[in-house]
Amino acid sequence: MNNPNIVTRLLRVASMPVAAGLPTYTLYGDAPAQQWTDWLHCESIAERSRRHDWEIRPHRHDALFQILYIRRGRGQALLDTQVHELRGPCAVTVPALTPHGFRFEPGIEGTVFTVLQSHLAALLAGEPDLRDRTIAARVLRLPASGARALGRAADQVDCEFRTPRPWRGLAIDAALSALVLALEREAPGTADAAVRPAARAPQHLARYRALVEAWFRRQPRLAAFAGEIGITPTQLNRVCRQLTGRPALTVLHARLLLEAQRELAYTGLSIKQIALGLGFSDAGYFTRFFQRQTGRTPTQWRAAGAAYAARR
Repeated sequence: MNNPNIVTRLLRVASMPVAAGLPTYTLYGDAPAQQWTDWLHCESIAERSRRHDWEIRPHRHDALFQILYIRRGRGQALLDTQVHELRGPCAVTVPALTPHGFRFEPGIEGTVFTVLQSHLAALLAGEPDLRDRTIAARVLRLPASGARALGRAADQVDCEFRTPRPWRGLAIDAALSALVLALEREAPGTADAAVRPAARAPQHLARYRALVEAWFRRQPRLAAFAGEIGITPTQLNRVCRQLTGRPALTVLHARLLLEAQRELAYTGLSIKQIALGLGFSDAGYFTRFFQRQTGRTPTQWRAAGAAYAARR
């Protein structure tokens, strides 16, 4: 585990510009084009890392937050540009867009919880301090009492995830909330320093994405988003370009386009109804927007989708 070549390689890759040089996965090793089919995924650390010779190379997740709970065993974690020694019991939290990689000793025991960050942020919306504290890149060293509490909470999340019972979604939310509370209650003050001290950009982006999800049908100006976050529109654009390679308006437009495509594919709404429902002043404006984004008019896109479905 103390191989300096591994650490050097991890640091070299992680120092590359995020938007240009770092692979983005849904889950490590999965193709980016694969669709996320559920908002939570649980697996043992060994399940995925064993397939990659116990090394998870530097990468990032576009919209996912991860909690790694290590019961016992050792490893190394790269978060941004810092390497942390891991020794169970401990936990690691990895927000969306944070460059990270791992090297584990064979036989390590623990679980990886992967959740859509927007879902977790919404779940904790009533407690913004807890939300902001949780959605940060950290390594938490756990005392014995904290390890027991976190272990029980982790087992409950895993059980609800793997057991298809009535009200499963609600049960998972409850168990996930308990996991977050155990994480924050049992390890206060034991966190390593933030990987990037005072680095607020990932939190600003997470907040912007949550607001886009809530407001995209209204199409407010960027100043409204920025004001809600507590930054200027210029800062918001800078954050989006830094972490996604795209300006803030493009992030909003991508969400509008996704919803337009969903409604064209899965509803019988007219083009005008879809346009008005998405905040466009008229169908003509919506059609021009859609054609700029896709190269097809909404009518052409819907017809092509219908033709493809008929051939299957």
